[in-house]
This record gives sequence, structure tokens and C-alpha cells, in this order.
Amino acid sequence: MEMFSYAFMIRALFASLCMAVLAPLLGVFLVTRRQSLMADTLSHVSLAGIALGFFLGVNPTITTLAIVILAAVLLEILRFMYKSYSEISTVMIMSGGLALALLLMGLSDDAPMKINQFLFGSIITISNAQVVLLLVLTLTMLVLFLLFKRPMYVLTFDEDIAHVDQLPVRFMSLLFNIFTGVAITIMIPIAGSLLVSAVMILPAAIGMKLGKSFNSVVFYGIGIGLLGMIGGLVTSYQLDVAPGAMITLIFIGLFLLCSLGQWMIRKVRS
Repeated sequence: MEMFSYAFMIRALFASLCMAVLAPLLGVFLVTRRQSLMADTLSHVSLAGIALGFFLGVNPTITTLAIVILAAVLLEILRFMYKSYSEISTVMIMSGGLALALLLMGLSDDAPMKINQFLFGSIITISNAQVVLLLVLTLTMLVLFLLFKRPMYVLTFDEDIAHVDQLPVRFMSLLFNIFTGVAITIMIPIAGSLLVSAVMILPAAIGMKLGKSFNSVVFYGIGIGLLGMIGGLVTSYQLDVAPGAMITLIFIGLFLLCSLGQWMIRKVRS
């Protein structure tokens, strides 16, 4: 295709392939652990890290990584403090992060204009270094998934059994939060802070509708991720629209199509 004769589109394609694998793998655990809003929280908190970077005059990726990891740790601490009301931690961290971002933007003259590119991201303007970093993160996630799938499965569905199996529940949960935060930080310049949670959660949500087992949910999630990412990239190029928005809309369309199909099957069977 003509679009892939450009170097920036080749980089965008590789980034899309990596995110199509990485995002659903994390998303499946986030959805099954009922922590879907954690991705949204960390993506919004990232704005504070970006604003801090511009305020201090340093690389915003470094400050974003530090802020997001700190937020991931605080989320886990607050989740254990309010076990029966875990949404409290989400609201507290998200509102605090957004408040800090607004404060820092108010103190920096050019931050509001610069931060706009991180709100929506741009998959077609990523660098070779970002693609390599994303590839390393994806391969790391695949290795960790293969090595620790069973312990994470137990931790996800029943923390009491995980305690009985003598698994380090809090440590594993904390590491998962941190890894999710790192992944979000890397994906934000590509997908944008406003849309990165959709890229993580929607393929997993569709996979849960199609799959009958945990492994099949993961398989379907990655398949949907590939379909949405590549389809969104190609469509956005043809229509000359924002890739992140097109990818998200395709995921939503696939979710609605899947839901409609299942509803029609149930009607036919009944």
C-alpha cells in the first residue's frame, strides 16, 4: 500500500502492532480485577507529570514516569486502606493529579500549548526510540505473562486463595500497578492521555464477550486489538483524521457489533 511507503507510517505500524499486544494483555487483568478505572486514573495523572516536566524544563517523559509510578503505589496503598470502597482511591488520585496539572500549567507560560499534543497523542509522529521502547515493553510483558500467568490468575480472581498459596499478594499487585503505569507513560505520546485507557480496556472487554476461558479471552483481546489498531491506522490515513480517535471509535463499533450479535443469537435461540 502507498501509505506504508513512508517511514513514519512504518513506525506507526510497528507501534500499532506492539500496542495491540501490550494493551489487551494488561487490560484483561484490569477488567477482571475490576480496576478498569485505574487505567483512566493513571492516564489523567500523567498530565501532572507532563506539566511538571514543562515547568521544570526537563524531558516530560521522565517526570511523567515518576508521577505515574508514585500514583500507582498510592492507588495500591489506598486500595488496601479502603478495601470495601476501592473507588475512593481512584477519585482521590485522579482529582489530585488533575488539580496538580492545572496548577503547574498555570505557573508555566507555554505548558498549556505544549501539553495539548499529549492529550490526544499522535501515532504518526513517534520516533524510532519510542518504537524500540514500546517493543521492549511488549516483549517484557509477554515474557512476564508466560512466566506468571497462573499466579496472576489466582491473584486476580481470589486474593484469599492467593494468600493460602503463600503468594506475595501486595507485592504482586503493586508491581502490576507499576508496570501498568509504565506502559501508560510509554503509550501516552502515541494514543494520548484521554484515549489510552480505551485502547487498554475495550479490546479486553470485547474479548470477555467472545471468550469462554481466560486464555481465549486473552487471545480474542489481542485479535481485537490488532483489528482495531491496524484498521484505525489505515482508516485515519485514508480519511485524514486523528489516528487515536479513529482507533477508539473502531473499538467502540466492534463492541457494539459484538453486543448486537450476541443479542440476536440469544433471540434466535429463545
